[in-house]
Amino acid sequence: MPCYSLEGVTPVVHPSAYVHPTAVLIGDVIVGPDCYIGPCASLRGDFGRIVLHRGVNVQDTCVIHGFPNQDTLVEENGHIGHGAVLHSCTVRRDALVGMNAVVMDEAEIGEAAIVAACAFVPAGKKVAPRTLVVGSPARKLRDLTDDEVAWKLEGTQVYQELSRRCMASMVEVQPLQEEEADRPRLQGSVVQSLIATKRG
Repeated sequence: MPCYSLEGVTPVVHPSAYVHPTAVLIGDVIVGPDCYIGPCASLRGDFGRIVLHRGVNVQDTCVIHGFPNQDTLVEENGHIGHGAVLHSCTVRRDALVGMNAVVMDEAEIGEAAIVAACAFVPAGKKVAPRTLVVGSPARKLRDLTDDEVAWKLEGTQVYQELSRRCMASMVEVQPLQEEEADRPRLQGSVVQSLIATKRG
């Protein structure tokens, strides 16, 4: 992976964490155990420190950055969806930041809360635990149900398993020129979208 020391401060990646080779880590970045960092994610610890606790996933094209002398923190089992941006904020344990959402300076996403896709959480906003926030600026839509909290945790555990799968078997290859007969399907964990679980 592109990993850069800056002024003598080198990123830390726990041996059980998976960081995709196209992700970029710069300076004061600490990636804890069982984390997953997806393709083209950018974790720029060139001003403030970035800390990811155990089991966090930061998906493809996410950007994490912050101001000098401020930490950007994602606590255990934090789930950062595709394309999200975190800046000098705190994401508490078991919270989810949805795809293409933005969480700004000194905002705090409460434990087991969900920030909806494309939401904008303004600087300093405190999102209460176990709530769903939506929109720009983000506002509380409602409290989360036990089923929704459990669904979120299941999705996070799928990414923790993906981290192990990637470390065990992902290799760079040349693409095939055509689909092979009886092409296999990946046999990873099964997880459904929230809307699919509500239909079922």
